[in-house]
Amino acid sequence: MQFSFWEQDTYFSDIDVLIIGSGIVGLNAALHLKTTQPKLKVVVAERGLLPTGASSKNAGFACFGSPSELLDDLSHHTENEVFSLVERRWKGLQRLRQNLGDSTIDFHNWGGYELFELSQHELYEQSLDLIPYLNKQLQPIIGEPQVYQTADNEIRNFGFKGVAHLLLNTAEGQIDTGKMILALTRKVQAIGVIILNNLEILELHDNGTSIEATTAKGITIKARTALVATNGFAKQLLPQIQVQPARAQVLVTKPIPNLQLKGTFHYDRGYYYFRNIGDRVLFGGGRNLDFKAEETTEMVLTDLVQNKLEELLRQVILPETPFEVEQRWSGIMGVGTEKTTIVQAVSERVCCAVRMGGMGIAIGSLVGEEGAELVLQQL
Repeated sequence: MQFSFWEQDTYFSDIDVLIIGSGIVGLNAALHLKTTQPKLKVVVAERGLLPTGASSKNAGFACFGSPSELLDDLSHHTENEVFSLVERRWKGLQRLRQNLGDSTIDFHNWGGYELFELSQHELYEQSLDLIPYLNKQLQPIIGEPQVYQTADNEIRNFGFKGVAHLLLNTAEGQIDTGKMILALTRKVQAIGVIILNNLEILELHDNGTSIEATTAKGITIKARTALVATNGFAKQLLPQIQVQPARAQVLVTKPIPNLQLKGTFHYDRGYYYFRNIGDRVLFGGGRNLDFKAEETTEMVLTDLVQNKLEELLRQVILPETPFEVEQRWSGIMGVGTEKTTIVQAVSERVCCAVRMGGMGIAIGSLVGEEGAELVLQQL
């Protein structure tokens, strides 16, 4: 591919930082770099027409952990580790809202609910018993005394079938992730960040004084440093990094007259999740049906998961309400055996900021800033 003198000079010369991935982490890294050092030339390379991973393909949950999730976390991690992670998620959400504004990202604090079936009585009792302890731990983080509450009285209002108990997270909200990414893109472009779409980076070479990135279009990009912010795709560039792709499949219904649902909902230990988008229902999950099959970067749909999503909509979520599915899609998350993020230097001139663990909306703004700070140390 050939460029004119003007194109080469404007877009590809004297690059200080090459960021790979234009999702929430990559764009926040670019924002922090240009805000901190406005004279830096920052270029973001994105393999797709739009962010490819999960940033604008997820359910838009502004969440930081349901009671049963935190119960499980406490069985595998120390108290300090668990609540430090909750605090990072909460701070990340506040940073996102501060950077873009609630109206811009369509933020609504309508609460988040966890559903428990009769067969999950033991899990419910354990989660219920934990609520006073969780509320005590979260009060200094969230600033509210009763973040988690019982909400069985709302089961009938929502119209669920087979749901025995509800627990409410009063501090959970929802956003429009398409509007979020668009706003971040406009914000960084307004301060001089260059975004190159449809440009997949295939390899990174660190020669000690600069980096060279080879691309699928045959273009070689040179820069002083690079930040890999591709989350679930990171292993393709950095095979030594402990992050695995995890596909999440989603569907959304056509508008439903007089829809009773409002808020975000976690079901079956968080393996399923749903919310309202106006008068539509977005429903996703099902990775637990075949974990191995969903450890992929292939953004396709499977009958196994999609049929299960529709079945649960008919039987549990909208049992008395006719609905039609309007759209289906999938996104790729980055997960690992640990829930902690990976923000580290992998060579003298290459850093990474990956492994959001399905919590990119909550923690991505902070992780992007942390990745940017690492990059600044290498310049």
